[in-house]
Amino acid sequence: MSTKWVYKFSEGNADMRNLLGGKGANLAEMTGLNLPIPQGFTVTTEACTNYYECGEKISDEVAEQVYAAMADLEKIQGKKFGDLEDPLLVSVRSGARVSMPGMMDTILNLGLNDEAVEGFAKKTGNPRFAYDSYRRFIQMFADVVKEVDKDKFEEVLDQMKAEKGVEYDTDLDADDMKEVIKRYKAIYKTALGEDFPQDPKDQLFEAIKAVFRSWDNPRAIYYRRMNDIPGDWGTAVNVQTMVFGNMGDTSGTGVAFTRNPSTGEKQIYGEYLINAQGEDVVAGVRTPQPITKLKEDLPECYEQFMNIAHTLEEHYRDMQDMEFTIQEGKLYFLQTRNGKRTAAAALRIACELVDEGKITKEEAVSRVEAKSLDQLLHPNFDQEALKAAVPIGQALPASPGAAAGKVYFDAETAKIHHEAGLKVILVRLETSPEDIEGMHAAEGILTARGGMTSHAAVVARGMGTACVAGCGEIEFAEDGKSFTLGGKTVHEGDYISLDGSTGKIYLGEVRTVPASISGNFDRLMKWADEIRTLQVRTNADTPADALNAVKFGAEGIGLCRTEHMFFDAERIPKIRRMILSTTKEAREVALNQLIPYQKKDFKELYEVMEGRPVTIRFLDPPLHEFLPNTMEEITALAQDMGVTVEEINMRRAALHEFNPMMGHRGCRLAVTYPEIAKMQTRAVMEAAIEVKQEKGYDIVPEIMIPLVGEKKELAFVKNVVVETAEKVKAYYESDIQYKVGTMIEIPRAALLADEIAEEAEFFSFGTNDLTQMTFGFSRDDAGKFLDAYYDNKIYESDPFAKLDQKGVGQLVEMAAKKGKATRPDIHLGICGEHGGDPSTIDFCYRAGLDYVSCSPFRVPIARLAAAQAVINNK
Repeated sequence: MSTKWVYKFSEGNADMRNLLGGKGANLAEMTGLNLPIPQGFTVTTEACTNYYECGEKISDEVAEQVYAAMADLEKIQGKKFGDLEDPLLVSVRSGARVSMPGMMDTILNLGLNDEAVEGFAKKTGNPRFAYDSYRRFIQMFADVVKEVDKDKFEEVLDQMKAEKGVEYDTDLDADDMKEVIKRYKAIYKTALGEDFPQDPKDQLFEAIKAVFRSWDNPRAIYYRRMNDIPGDWGTAVNVQTMVFGNMGDTSGTGVAFTRNPSTGEKQIYGEYLINAQGEDVVAGVRTPQPITKLKEDLPECYEQFMNIAHTLEEHYRDMQDMEFTIQEGKLYFLQTRNGKRTAAAALRIACELVDEGKITKEEAVSRVEAKSLDQLLHPNFDQEALKAAVPIGQALPASPGAAAGKVYFDAETAKIHHEAGLKVILVRLETSPEDIEGMHAAEGILTARGGMTSHAAVVARGMGTACVAGCGEIEFAEDGKSFTLGGKTVHEGDYISLDGSTGKIYLGEVRTVPASISGNFDRLMKWADEIRTLQVRTNADTPADALNAVKFGAEGIGLCRTEHMFFDAERIPKIRRMILSTTKEAREVALNQLIPYQKKDFKELYEVMEGRPVTIRFLDPPLHEFLPNTMEEITALAQDMGVTVEEINMRRAALHEFNPMMGHRGCRLAVTYPEIAKMQTRAVMEAAIEVKQEKGYDIVPEIMIPLVGEKKELAFVKNVVVETAEKVKAYYESDIQYKVGTMIEIPRAALLADEIAEEAEFFSFGTNDLTQMTFGFSRDDAGKFLDAYYDNKIYESDPFAKLDQKGVGQLVEMAAKKGKATRPDIHLGICGEHGGDPSTIDFCYRAGLDYVSCSPFRVPIARLAAAQAVINNK
């Protein structure tokens, strides 16, 4: 039996999302609910995959099914596709299985040509509308299908308005539109060396192919990488009968949400434009009216709209994002989907839907995207600093949070300056999907055009980036390197500050303060904690970090990097003296001077953690990292040690390594210089015993030996640790318990985990180094070539940001299994940067780990992701 590649809307339902894409599945569901949907059909996501398998061609089988579906659509509509008197016109839209706003392409008014537009003008009795529809189609087709720069068309339209002395394109008449069409077709021919296609069937198949291709455009690939969307999912294509919002003052188009996507408040929230097509609202070319004004303009439509909006939210049991068009007083819904929302809104909506009895607590926990919690921990303006700030303008508060940074006017420049370590504000006339990388790099986004549902607003909310949109008062300089607002001129590189919650724009840099967390956050976190089985610890080296992590719900420290404690100005000379000493005795003298500092550090951490587990990793980096580099530092050290500069330089040269990341570091330091491990053990044990005596906390120190690849290596260092620890216990007459474990970060350690577990009481997977060594990539250098790997579809994501489950994950699973076989009670955790990544946390749950450890600000993300792992794997 042949594959079914095309489904009429009446043949699907919401459960077919993977095949029909989100948009197609919802259109099918809405058709089943008898809502006013312009009818059409969906070409499946499998057809997209098939298109790529066939070498970017649509197979004959797919084409035949498209023709058949089009014939059915003609029967439903009572019109012929390609007819010259009364043509059936369609829109062609993308629809991936997850919402990717603005990442892929749409074409409206398809089916018009030079002859059909005349028949269309006669049939509708509205020539201005007919020619406006044709000029829009030419522009969209040229841009989306043929990649002709859409700005060229915008320039013609602006020129035409200037010639006629009018402000809006709605002020241009039919003859003006005919002239615009003539100029548009000339642009098309100049750019492509061919005439604009006149055969509607060619138009249709070119458009379908263009939507399939848009699945792999750079912005879609980048968006997928940011949101963990697999590249082999593909996009569906929805071909839908056109309804027209640009037929005059009883027509219009809009986008609305059933609740406020910024705050979560239960009220309809949206905008519409009279006499416009859908792209006008989203593209932000004209600034729209609030949805409530529809009540005055078209009261019957407004009432019907409100009823349907309510029906959809009740049906989907979630906040809906809806697109609608009104054609001469008749309302149509073009799509609905679960709306993108800020983290604060997501929490409020989830909690209120539980209170309304619409969803369970478990559903509420699975509804909030774990990564989005980051937004809640983002800064706001310091109220004192705000008093002195100079507001130069105000526009729409499109995405909450406060941001200050240097102004840049294009995505590429913004990205470059962000990578150089600067805080950046991206300022654009309007953003388009091509700007995605610059938007991602920016602290905040400011646009001159566009509403609360414009591309800039939707994408910024999804990223948790502050955004102020639709600031029509901005005047850009001709060279595009400055703008004037509120009588002030702001040049590229100048500081401005944006408040995405109020829409205010300030001159200069306004100080920000950390976010405060609402009651809904605590409620949802409590529900998550009831569900999850994975513990969540933090990576912290200072009491301040540890305190922050505890505030966010951390249940211990999974990684304390002791080397970070040595870089302090008072301590670095002592560690340098130890490294450059040539005898064991001299090293011990230097190390003994460090004990009080290390002990103080550990005591402070133990006090903050109040008996929660603390895993302390012994010295890990190559010694060269501590050495002086400037002549000034070398001279000072030589004087301090009573040796010559030459002797210091000779010692530095002797310590030089060609590949220090795989050199003399980790446990290898303790094998060469056991006195280092002795000093650190003394500090750990003395600190733990003293805090236990002083505060009464039940402390069990966890000592972690890094970079082990061999059982005997661990046994050697462990013997040093145990011998020293027992001496400390005897001195203090303490019966304190302690554990010695290791970091699994070398592939050999994963392969021999059963042997290593004979010595190790716990494993912590150091996935940063394990990834480096498994891939043979340097984490610091991989960024230089990974982009080429993404472009050529070799990798879909950065293996240092999201765990490579196929390769590195196999080593983790193997080591966990082997470790448990030897020591059934072995404690297993992960402490690499991956510990705060939701997809990695899901993997850790499946691999049978006990805990994940991540940076303090990612603790809430990890708690939620750990609960979602339980729900997703039921």
